[in-house]
Amino acid sequence: MAISLFYNFAIVNGTLEKMAMRLLYACRKFPTLLPLFIYFAATFVAALGAGYFTVLAIFAPITLLICRKTGLNLILGSVAVNYGALAGANFMTSASGMIFRGLIEQTEYAPDAFAHTTSIFLTTFILPIVVLSLWIMLSSKTGKAVKGYEIDKPEEFDTKQKQTLILIFALVFTVLIFPILSMIFPNSETISYLKGKIDIGFIAIIFAAIALFMKLGNQREVIAKVPWNTLIMICGVGMLIKVAIKAGTVDMIASWVGSSITPWLIPFVLTLIGGFMSFFSSTLGVVTPALFPVIPAIATAAGLNPMLLFTAVVVGAQATSISPFSSGGSLIMGSSDSEEERALLFPKLMFRAVPLCLSFALIACLILFIVL
Repeated sequence: MAISLFYNFAIVNGTLEKMAMRLLYACRKFPTLLPLFIYFAATFVAALGAGYFTVLAIFAPITLLICRKTGLNLILGSVAVNYGALAGANFMTSASGMIFRGLIEQTEYAPDAFAHTTSIFLTTFILPIVVLSLWIMLSSKTGKAVKGYEIDKPEEFDTKQKQTLILIFALVFTVLIFPILSMIFPNSETISYLKGKIDIGFIAIIFAAIALFMKLGNQREVIAKVPWNTLIMICGVGMLIKVAIKAGTVDMIASWVGSSITPWLIPFVLTLIGGFMSFFSSTLGVVTPALFPVIPAIATAAGLNPMLLFTAVVVGAQATSISPFSSGGSLIMGSSDSEEERALLFPKLMFRAVPLCLSFALIACLILFIVL
């Protein structure tokens, strides 16, 4: 809630939208790389704290408009913007990253929560680059690459927007500096102590108060944009999982998975389970709150690296978030301005984008299995 409250100032005063348009404007001389620029623009804005749903709501209409103007493949543009919103939101100080970190901190792996969250971010950041690059290369060989497009030069940042950017970078620096220093100097007790005292929720509240005193956005609009439904869903599922833990259900599931499935298959099974659940539901509100508590017992029973399992769940879940029945696909379809385009998007998202993304998620899981 605190993270969303702070970053909503950047949404309300137009900072993030202007940043997105400036990044897209920079790509006008390299039209073939447009899908990657869309991806990096969405990733950057989401990593600044806008969160998955907000970035997709902002970028999806812009992306579809660009697809119509430039001839960019609708599915390629949709996959690029969805991947970008997901990857950026998974950044350690952004909305999804903080939720993942909070869920992991409720397990026995709390001391390694930052490292596990970093693994999730890096995997979901690198994987789309590989997928989009291969797609661009294939499009170039078949003559279907974007030839060129025009976009008006965005206006310069105004004073409030510049002040908002300074606060955002200050927050990111404050939160990340001690975990990074801890990796560089693992034996420093002072750094370890300070790292343990950094609470991003408390810091975000302080920065939100500063933004409020500086009048960087309308207070009512900022509060109204907090994703209350998602937060309440996460709390509700979290409570349900706590009941399941007390009743022994989680241990029973973990025992079954650990004893009935060959250990090397478990990461791939979790990837597919996460993908199946996310096909119809929310990664943040349903999939990760339901599966993350099970992972410690599975990792212990199967002798697997928990970092691999946490990452596999998220990679699988986010691979199918572009489904028309899930949040990402529905937002993209809702951004279309015609029934004909929506009718065209539905089967392509369902039968092309989802299988493609899930296949690459399994390949990423295989690489992680080898590396970790």
